[in-house]
Amino acid sequence: MKAIIMAGGEGSRLRPLTCGRPKPLVPVANRPVMEYAVELLKRCGITEIGVTLQYLPEAIQDWFGDGSQFGVELRYFVEEKPLGTAGSVKNAQEFLDETFLVVSGDALTDLNLLEAVKFHRDRGALATLVLTAVDTPLEYGVVLTFPDGRIEKFLEKPGWGEVFSDQVNTGIYVLEPEVLGYIPEGTMYDFSKDLFPKLLRENRPLYGCVLPGYWCDIGNLQQYQQAHYDILDGRVAVDLKATYQGDGIWLGKGVDLSPGARLRGPLILGDYVKVGPGATIDSYTVIGNNCKVGEGASLKKAVLWDGVYLANFTEVRGAVLCNRVILKAKSQVYEGAVIGDETSVAENSVIKPEVKVWPHKQLNQGITLNSSLVWGTKGNRNLFGVEGISGTANWDITPEFAAKLGAAYGSTLSTEQKVAVSSDGYAATQMLKTALIAGIVSAGVEVCDLGPVTMPVHRFAVRSLGAAGGMHVKLDTRDPEKVWMQFVDDRGIDFNRGAERKVENAFWREEYRRAAEGKIGVINYFPRFKESYRDYVVSAVDGAAIRGARFKIVIDYELPNLRLMLPNLLEQLGIKSIPFDTSFDHELKTFERVKDLHSFLAAEVIHQRADLGVIMDNNGERLFLIDDEGKPVDEERLMVLMSLVIFRSKPGATVAVPVTAPSVIDKLAARYNGKVLRTKTAHNFLLEKVFSPEIMEQQGKYQQAAFQFDAVQSLVKLLDFLAQEHTRLSELSTSIPEYFTHVQTTPCPWEAKGKVMRSLISEHQGDNIDLIDGIKIQRENGWALVLPHVEEPVYQVYGEGMSQEVAEELTNFYAKKIQEMVKSQKQ
Repeated sequence: MKAIIMAGGEGSRLRPLTCGRPKPLVPVANRPVMEYAVELLKRCGITEIGVTLQYLPEAIQDWFGDGSQFGVELRYFVEEKPLGTAGSVKNAQEFLDETFLVVSGDALTDLNLLEAVKFHRDRGALATLVLTAVDTPLEYGVVLTFPDGRIEKFLEKPGWGEVFSDQVNTGIYVLEPEVLGYIPEGTMYDFSKDLFPKLLRENRPLYGCVLPGYWCDIGNLQQYQQAHYDILDGRVAVDLKATYQGDGIWLGKGVDLSPGARLRGPLILGDYVKVGPGATIDSYTVIGNNCKVGEGASLKKAVLWDGVYLANFTEVRGAVLCNRVILKAKSQVYEGAVIGDETSVAENSVIKPEVKVWPHKQLNQGITLNSSLVWGTKGNRNLFGVEGISGTANWDITPEFAAKLGAAYGSTLSTEQKVAVSSDGYAATQMLKTALIAGIVSAGVEVCDLGPVTMPVHRFAVRSLGAAGGMHVKLDTRDPEKVWMQFVDDRGIDFNRGAERKVENAFWREEYRRAAEGKIGVINYFPRFKESYRDYVVSAVDGAAIRGARFKIVIDYELPNLRLMLPNLLEQLGIKSIPFDTSFDHELKTFERVKDLHSFLAAEVIHQRADLGVIMDNNGERLFLIDDEGKPVDEERLMVLMSLVIFRSKPGATVAVPVTAPSVIDKLAARYNGKVLRTKTAHNFLLEKVFSPEIMEQQGKYQQAAFQFDAVQSLVKLLDFLAQEHTRLSELSTSIPEYFTHVQTTPCPWEAKGKVMRSLISEHQGDNIDLIDGIKIQRENGWALVLPHVEEPVYQVYGEGMSQEVAEELTNFYAKKIQEMVKSQKQ
């Protein structure tokens, strides 16, 4: 016996699930729904199967092939134009030379079809409709039969006043080839609306066979989710391609459950799902293959397709997330919501119930989405953030993304130019670096592969090589799953917005230059730049003075590149280094976390009678110190100290500092007849000034360019100054006037940021303010800076006052004012 699977449906009522895929390929319990139809026919002994196609036919043909992997033989019949249900089967007439079954490729059922075939043959029927009883028949064709099964009457999608039976048409038919003669050729023709009423009028043998069992027409999103619940409840007999663990829990291959993860069945986890510590996968949840569920995440009645990434402390309730959706930390998706393929939802966002998001959207951080998003992106097209391009490694930032980005960047350069490329040496960043290089050389641009180095070494190499620019891939210092792709120009300075736009435009428009064979860019390897950088650092200080000071430091650093370079550098300068052991701390060891351990480091400095305690971040850019008396020197105070070093060594010099810097630097400048130039807070604005020839010439030996975002040079230059001055860090620090600062963050929706800024400026019209970056308000007892964050829906409020209490009062005052403005806008 043969069968036809009708698989031409577009599934418009299932959108956005069916955006870009035909309805039969929509996954149900981690398998395309049509697979269940194929397996049902095979269980009935039917292996010769024709498939009628119309919408995106290649997708189904590519997935199922000739059917051999499913143990059947498939033939495809593609409609050039829509022909309706009966017309599509007519299109396969050459295949149908005996009694045959017609089933739907987008319904889920376990009905015993052989019983319907026997019923059909026993009654000598021309056509038999398989019927089933449902609770709510309004969406189906209702059928009334005589006691022997002959059809008396049917009605398509009746109102409640017209419901005369709970028996509905399942769309499964047993037909004789003769019935095809009633269907016109090449014309839109439907079984229920056209063919069956005609057969009924002509009193042809038309029967209805009621079968027990499960049947669900997955016609809308509610039915789609219900099908999953029914599978998990065992109401339908299907093969789940997973292993039953008991308690309603089904697990695929390679599932990785972290300690503390909680599973409450019934649920299904697909192959190679990773569940983080403290995450809760609650009942009636289905998770597809290769998904990652972050720490503390919570899911209930959720359906996740393949490759979904849920970051830490996300929540999904009764929602569907399609392929490769990324949900960032602390975001929430609620009942009935659907998020389309490859959509990224930024941190702290909320997708309200029943909201539908079409594929390939980028949702801004902190957004609350109350209505469906079909067109546009509900976000910006900016790739770049505060330090380049960032995202979760292998989810947001994939090798494919990196290769395209490299091609876009290469296409903005001439083929005579070269660029330096490096990474911090971790597996994820090295992988992405390799993809970046492939993209760059594809545009015909030469690459100087620096290997694994720190960001300061990368900047040094770009200048030394005369490169047109560079790209460095590094892990984030706060989140080890996040990566940054940092771009610099020919001076080693972070890209300005104009340079960023060039790359963005080439990326979004896919305007990639493709070099011909023989013109593809070459890759040259420069593995020894760490040594060149080390020699440069040593040559720029008085080595004899440092060795004579016989410094002893307690030091902690994580990056393997620093372990290869730094001990040798310190040894060359006669500095005794004692590793700081933090193995007692079992929490995630980021730079921020290690800073929290300063009391332990301080104790070790005192115990060892050391001159300094030192912590460097993984990127070699940030430095945290403990002085010889065990007092912490954070990044802000280090900036003040470095300014003091410059002023004392070169009176009259100018230093460049961000607008957030404390005004004590101005007092130091006045003491040494120096000047202070304030800039925007972004790296590139500060570096532009720091590397300007006029400032570098003024500053002499202790140039700010050596201190800025370079932990190694900052440490060595500081030790050089201490040696020259025969002083200790604690003594240098006490020469700084006392100052008090405070900073806090307060939430502000994206849509309210502009109004808040406008209102603050208007309110302080005529007052002593500056607008270098945000709005800085000078008060009698201090100042406050209200600064909108460029990547997050928050304002940062900085304050400095004559006491710590005043500094905190200032930040609290403006944080409260921002909240009042946000509240008034909502009203």
